[in-house]
Amino acid sequence: MRKLNPGDKLVLATHNAGKYRENADLLAPYGLEVLSAGDLGLPEPEETGSTYSENAVLKAKAACEATGLAAIADDSGLDVPALGGKPGIHTARWAGPERDFKLAMEKVHRELGEATDRRGFFVCNLSVVWPDGETASFEGRMEGSLVWPPRGDIGFGFDPMFQPKGYDLTFAEMDPAKKHAISHRALAFAQLKKALLEAA
Repeated sequence: MRKLNPGDKLVLATHNAGKYRENADLLAPYGLEVLSAGDLGLPEPEETGSTYSENAVLKAKAACEATGLAAIADDSGLDVPALGGKPGIHTARWAGPERDFKLAMEKVHRELGEATDRRGFFVCNLSVVWPDGETASFEGRMEGSLVWPPRGDIGFGFDPMFQPKGYDLTFAEMDPAKKHAISHRALAFAQLKKALLEAA
């Protein structure tokens, strides 16, 4: 499998500022020039895949074709077993057109009702697509519990109601460096790093 090398230009295929910041921070030590699809004014492709991997590849491929550069996309979401895996790949849609995650968290809380199973799994797929069509995908999954009311104001999305297993703080209460070290995104990135960023 080919490597990403210092000095390479890479497009992060996201218009989500929070995702861009977290992924750019993870990539920062490797000397890559990281551009944002949002800053480049690229259109957002419709996410028609049925899995995180399919959606991540779809987004990375669109950014790659638009720029001629290698592109990386993150498709992530919250899987709630008591809700049959919802919101899952439709996580962002639960926040509505205004991406209001306060409403999305309220919806999860409301649908959980009196369910005793309060587990949630944050899932992140990172997929890289090169201009010649080569693709690589990596997925991280982290277990936690869903708390109510939400706590903390750091982070984004469902972070204020997600308390990772083994910790007393929600993601939104954690120092960003701590979250970056343990999150589903960090788990996916650790796989990507081993495969694409470290010397064989």
